[in-house]
Amino acid sequence: MPGSSLFPRPPVPAAPVSVPLPSLLAAVPLPADARQPASRRRLALVTAGLALAFLAWEAVGGDRRLADLAGTAAGFPLRSHWLLEAVLHGGGRIVAWALALALCLGAWWPLGPLRLLTLAQRLQLAGGMLLSVAGVALLKAGNPAACPWSLTAYGGLVEPVSHWAWWITPPGGRGGCFPAGHASAGFAFIGGFFVFRDVAPALARRWLLWALAAGLVLGLSQQWRGAHFMSHTLWSGWVCWCLAWALDGLRRRLAPATTPVAAP
Repeated sequence: MPGSSLFPRPPVPAAPVSVPLPSLLAAVPLPADARQPASRRRLALVTAGLALAFLAWEAVGGDRRLADLAGTAAGFPLRSHWLLEAVLHGGGRIVAWALALALCLGAWWPLGPLRLLTLAQRLQLAGGMLLSVAGVALLKAGNPAACPWSLTAYGGLVEPVSHWAWWITPPGGRGGCFPAGHASAGFAFIGGFFVFRDVAPALARRWLLWALAAGLVLGLSQQWRGAHFMSHTLWSGWVCWCLAWALDGLRRRLAPATTPVAAP
């Protein structure tokens, strides 16, 4: 009889469990390069575009025009202004090194957003900052160009020399004023963009904006004192960007991080 134990009903097949695709993807760890195949191409275009824009700035004489707003034939009136010299120059350097120390300590004892990163990424963040500062300082030490306040056009004693003429040793020695060292104290933190762009894109963008703003403020403060031309600041940021990008590529090869794909 139907329903008796002699004639059991066939089991009803269970309904298939539907797993949303975003949830499935979120559980699959993939390298960042696999998620953004055009990332390096976009970065290369941005890097090349910035270089061309900075060269154009120099070609049209932007350095001299902007410097003439701050300096005269008698020098730079704001060279010793307390805000530019004591606060933005001296104080800015102290703040930058304090933040650098915090990042170095955070590599081993991470707090806040640093917990989103692997040890290799945290070392990249701290090491990238130190590499940028050292790279700019090394280029600066070997450059022949003098600072604006030393040039004859602004009351100094040195004739101008192109900062691209690395092979020249002007009378009196190399000026060592290109690129801008003080601006690199802000631009050196650009590496945070490359570190956080996979795990926290919004934070990476904010980090990049703050690093660029800090570098520009520090660079402009030195420009108004007569310590640098605008191109010195721009190329300092470009060098820090390239070094941070190169270090990011090296870290991805040596210690690739597998982070979950964020669900839309």
